[in-house]
Amino acid sequence: MPDFVNGLPLHALVVHGVVVLVPLAVLGAVVIALWPAARRRYGWLVVAVAAVGTAMVPVAAGSGEGLERKLPENPLIEEHAELGGTLIFFVLPLFLSILALMVVHTVAAKATAPSTPAPGAPGDAVTATRTAPAWTKVALVVTALLSIGFGVAAGVQVYRVGDAGSKAVWEGVEDQPSR
Repeated sequence: MPDFVNGLPLHALVVHGVVVLVPLAVLGAVVIALWPAARRRYGWLVVAVAAVGTAMVPVAAGSGEGLERKLPENPLIEEHAELGGTLIFFVLPLFLSILALMVVHTVAAKATAPSTPAPGAPGDAVTATRTAPAWTKVALVVTALLSIGFGVAAGVQVYRVGDAGSKAVWEGVEDQPSR
């Protein structure tokens, strides 16, 4: 993996994807966990956003390690690197819980979909709606709560990592004289 793209550190480019997509996935997770209509309409989009955000975390961490090797030792960078190394342990459970929520939602939706008679079968009306298996109701609640919980944790950790990185880059700039 290249350390630089057009003269810019790859890390500086990739982290913007992480700090946008992970909070967006957190927001989406909360919305689809609490609002079934949004889950039906946007749930798989939230899964995709969370998947891309999750995939970008190791790229950001790896490119950050490459950049760190090119810079002089700095305790702020070391703190940022330590926090950044933990981010995948917050974002991956978020992604998996959102995915589980949508899988359970899909199973429940298919189980409750009205069935229509085959062409030529007696009766032309839609038959009665079936009920979802009992386990899906419990699983929906559990996966929704997990998505919210992991979302809050991932959101806090993204903030902590980003704040440490910002301090590592910008610390002391306000003390510089203006031109």
